[in-house]
Order: sequence, then structure tokens, then C-alpha cells
Amino acid sequence: MDNQKLILFIALSLVILMIFSAWEEQSQEFQEQQTRSEMVSNLPADIPSTNVSANEPNIQAPNAADVPNVPQNASVAKPAEGVKATSGNTMGVVSLGKQLFVQTDSLHVEINTAGGEITRVSLPTYPVALDKPDEPFQLLNNRLPNVFVAQSGLLASQGSAPDHHAMFNADKTEYQLADGEDELKVRLFWTGEDGLKVIKTYTFERGSFVINLDVEVQNTTRQIWKGRVYRQFQRTEMARESYFIYTYTGGVVSSSWDPYEKVEFGDMADWKPEQSYNKGGWVAMLQHYFLSAWIPATDEANHFYTKALADGRFMLGLSSEERSVVPGSSINFATKLYAGPKDQLRLEEIEPNLRLTVDYGVLDILSKPLFWLMSKIQSYVGNWGLAIIAITILIKMIFFPLSAASYKSMANMRRLSPKLKALKERYGDDRQKMSQAMMKIYKEEKINPLGGCLPILVQIPVFIALYWVLLESVEMRQAPFYLWIDDLSHKDPYYVLPLLMGISMFVQQKLNPPPMDPVQQKVMQALPFIFTAFFAFFPAGLVLYWVVNNLLSISQQWYITKKIEDQAGKA
Repeated sequence: MDNQKLILFIALSLVILMIFSAWEEQSQEFQEQQTRSEMVSNLPADIPSTNVSANEPNIQAPNAADVPNVPQNASVAKPAEGVKATSGNTMGVVSLGKQLFVQTDSLHVEINTAGGEITRVSLPTYPVALDKPDEPFQLLNNRLPNVFVAQSGLLASQGSAPDHHAMFNADKTEYQLADGEDELKVRLFWTGEDGLKVIKTYTFERGSFVINLDVEVQNTTRQIWKGRVYRQFQRTEMARESYFIYTYTGGVVSSSWDPYEKVEFGDMADWKPEQSYNKGGWVAMLQHYFLSAWIPATDEANHFYTKALADGRFMLGLSSEERSVVPGSSINFATKLYAGPKDQLRLEEIEPNLRLTVDYGVLDILSKPLFWLMSKIQSYVGNWGLAIIAITILIKMIFFPLSAASYKSMANMRRLSPKLKALKERYGDDRQKMSQAMMKIYKEEKINPLGGCLPILVQIPVFIALYWVLLESVEMRQAPFYLWIDDLSHKDPYYVLPLLMGISMFVQQKLNPPPMDPVQQKVMQALPFIFTAFFAFFPAGLVLYWVVNNLLSISQQWYITKKIEDQAGKA
């Protein structure tokens, strides 16, 4: 396989991948439209119509199907269905509670007194768009079509317990982190008919995307209380951001048997963990640049679970082992909820395996040091675009010997092109004689026809790893470069970089030996136009990387080709 065939193979593979992604996107959008229609039509009749509008309807739990099951080896009373929740009733369909509004410097949160459910989370330090700096990005939301809520509750095998439908009370409806304060607490209270008391306390900290949840069970009854806490996400599938760019959106479970196990929405109906209980670990829902995760205490044993509900919602959660509380005493269940960006350093401080949610794929071992190096460069130059250019240059310098060997082989093949063309004219369609004659020429000229392929293959993993760094790192989001490029994570608004990429690709082709096959020649000539069209929709940071890489390759290849041609002319 010569260099042209290798390049052709890689290029056509990328084109096929992009076409498949576009087709998959259209199929997904059609399915989502059906799901949205079903979700609106399946909303329970006992929810007032004033709470469901055509523009942004609320989604509510239709019955107890969204309360988690527990492992078969544990006996826990399941809530009955069809009973509306009141302040002392823990079972059944939720009635609308009051919204509590919480504001810190990092989070804007809405908590419903029905179950203490976190219905909305907005990130004021991450605006939804550059032209909307005062509109924070909304991560959690209880409105269709992109429902994403965080829920918690208790299940009891002995005594009463409030699940995430039970009605709590709160002291007030608005909470704000005051200047000079580093902590804000929001408390919700519930009392059962038997006298059991439960206090849910959400603690917010300045500069943090972590919400600490403490569930205190006070046994003021005359009998032992036995139960467990569960924490879960409910979410609908969301549309992909781009036809051509895909990043994972779905569930993740981290456990002792697998630190990062993806659980896609389509698998949540029948996914089962490898073990009944696991100490530590966490569950998370991911999307591009952001995530939300329930993180229990490292010494707490939990059972992981998933569910696919009938109305298009999916559940991912964890429930603790059963614990007992004697009369007159209390017990606390502590959990962290992270709702924020995929900031690697911040995530690693919270829980080491959370860094894996910045999903660089199988090349994580290469992507992580590349990101570290690029972030160090950015801290010095103060611009992520300049950091991309700098790290591309550094990679080119590291691989200079390999690239030089590749371009030397290409230059020699280019020098032999007239001879190879003459062989084709002499032997016509007799491939066997032509191959023998070509091998003879290669031997006489001491040229390895694979010499240009192998160095390229060695470099491909590094460039793919850098591609994922640029695509997955939240630091690229709304990061400006210069002039008209004010967001490296969005496409070039004037398509200048894609055009430069296409021109550089065309020039690079002219430096390569032309294919002998006329069909290959036509395909190769069309590739710069095809890739220009595709790259027009790619994030500007990725296109900038390709343009710089192509320009460096052209410079290096032109120098080596000229040197070899000069040497051949003197010989």
C-alpha cells in the first residue's frame, strides 16, 4: 500500500463516518419527536392543565414506577401507587410543591418541597452564549423536552419514610449567599404520621459546584426504624449538538469493578450491576462540557440501578444498604451532588475517577498529558488559540525525524513518477509484470515504498488524542482567539479557517506523488473540496489545529522535496 492509498483510505473512512453520523442524527431527531409527543400525551390526568403548556410543560411522576427497586436479597416496602402525597404521607403520585430559589456565586438552584427534588440548576459563570452573557447555562431542568432532575428519598422496611414525592416544609422560599459568607444551608422538614422526623439539608459553598446533601432521620417513635436512602437522576434523551461532532451523552457508573462504565439510554431498561453492593463509587449523567453526579461517602455501600420509564424518561441512581435507628436516636446519610462543568482539576479533587468524565476515549493516556501541556502553555500566553498553535508546533518538532523519513520517501516516489508512469504504459493491464518491474526499480533506487506510510501511522494516535482534547475540554467553550474568532468551540462564522484548510490540503497534495490510477486521481482532487465543506461546521479550535498542522507539514515536505530534487539534479 503506497502513500496515496493510505491517505485515500483515511479520507474516505472519515467521509463515511461523517455521513453515517448525519444519518444517525436524523433518525434520532425523528425518534425524539415521537418521544416528546408521547410524553405530553402521557402526562397524568390529575396534574392541573395550567401546569402543562405547549411551550414548556412540566413533567411529573405519574406513579410509583419512578421509585427505585432494591436488590432481591433485601426486603423493603415499596410505595403504593395512586396515592397523592401530603406532608405526612410518603407514597404515590406527587402533587405540586413550592419552589425554593437558591442563589450563590456559582449556582442558581430551584428545589421543590415535593420530595426536596432539585428541579433546576443554572450556572451563572457559564453563559449560554457569548451574545447572551446574562443568561446562565441551564444544566438541570424539569421542563420538556430536555427533562433532567436530581431526586432523593428514603425507603423503609419498618416504619414510615418520605420518598421523592413526599411533601416537605421549609422556613422560606428564597435563599441567597450573602457577601462575606462562604456557606448557605437550606433545610426541609418532614414528619410522618407515626411521628418520625426527617430533615433534608442542602449546603452550598462559595465558588463550588458541589451541593452537600445531608438526610437526618430522627426516630421519635416507639419502634425501631429500618430503611435506606436513594439518590437518582431522571432524564430524557437530548438532541445532539452537531451532525458531524459527537460527544457522549448518557449515564456513567463508577464502581470497584469498573471506574468508568457507560450506561447508554437504550441500555437502562435492563442494565444490571456486576455486584449487588459496592463501596464508594458514583453515578452521573453526562453531556458535552457538563455533568451532574451523585457521590456518596467512600465508606458507604450502595446498590446501583437504572430504569426506563414508559413516558420516555430514564433513571440512574444508587441506594444505600439498610440501616436501623432505635427509638430516641438519629442517623445521617451524607451525599455530594456535583452539577457543573467538566473541569478536570476540580473533578479530581472531589473524587479521582470523576476526571474520567472528561471522556478522551481509549487514548486518554495520551490526551491527559497533552491537555496538561496545553493548559500550561495557555497559562503563560493567555490565549487558548495560541496554546493550540504552540502544542501543534511542539508535536511537529517531536515527530520531525519520523515526518522527515516519510516526506523523504514521498519525495523519492515523486522523483520516480515518470519512470513508474512509463512502466504503466509499457505493461498496460499486466499487473504481475508491472509489479515486478516496480519492485526492481525500488531495489535499484534503494526506496522502501512503505517508508512514507509507517511514520504517518505512528503519529496518528497522537493527533487523534489531541483532536479529543480540543473537542472535549470545557476550557475551549467560548474561548476567544483573535479578530473574528471569538469562540473556539463554535464554527468559524466567516469560514476563513475551513477555506485555508482546504487550500493547504490542496497544496500538500501537489507535493505528493500523483496516483497512477485515474480514478484515484479524481478522488484525491475532490478531497480538499469535500473536507472544506465538512470542516466548515467543525469547531474553530479543531480547524485551527488542522490548518497549522498542514502549514507545518507543507513547509517541511517542501524543504525535503527540494533538497532531494537538488541532489538528484547534481547526480
